[in-house]
Amino acid sequence: MENIIEVNQATKIIGDKIILDNINLSFETGKIHGIIGRNGAGKTMLMKSICGLMRLSSGNIQVGKINLNEKTDDIPEDIGIIIESPGFLPQFSGFKNLKFLAGIKDLISDDEILQALEIVGLTHAKDLKVANYSMGMRQRLGLAQAFMENQHILILDEPMNGLDNQGVQDMRKLLLELKDSGRTIILASHTQEDIKILCDTVVELDHGKVINKETFS
Repeated sequence: MENIIEVNQATKIIGDKIILDNINLSFETGKIHGIIGRNGAGKTMLMKSICGLMRLSSGNIQVGKINLNEKTDDIPEDIGIIIESPGFLPQFSGFKNLKFLAGIKDLISDDEILQALEIVGLTHAKDLKVANYSMGMRQRLGLAQAFMENQHILILDEPMNGLDNQGVQDMRKLLLELKDSGRTIILASHTQEDIKILCDTVVELDHGKVINKETFS
């Protein structure tokens, strides 16, 4: 398998604080890669940098054919993202929120949006205002948004937040199915069981440095 993402000497400095410190990593296609570490370790900044949402101070990140570095504002188009709390328009339904987002690229039909909602178990709530969604329902809607346009790379920061036990089981099953369909998933989680069940590799960050790497399969 080839590496879909290569992180080379990635460094991010804000003010006098080093957020990412000379990180070198590779992520193989078609696997689930875990990122762990305590709050402030650099997990979210690394994920935002891979998505092109934050520009590096030095180094580069290769995502497919796109090179992200301190000089580029490119954003890879083949990435689906859940970072921090998914942001939706609360006055509109789950379906309308996804339709607005899908309209940016205009790649998919209403039927494909409805299929994504069905996959994440939100068919019953497709016409419900997002203001009335629970936190777990918002997480499911965020995941639907992340993969509905057939994105091949998914960057998921704590996607289990707000889910009850059944929701966690459903989400794990869905992520494994997405991996089996060829997706590459980078997953941050505070839950060791998520990492154990889902991940093929795991990297641990601390104070912006890679302190441990493991491969499970």
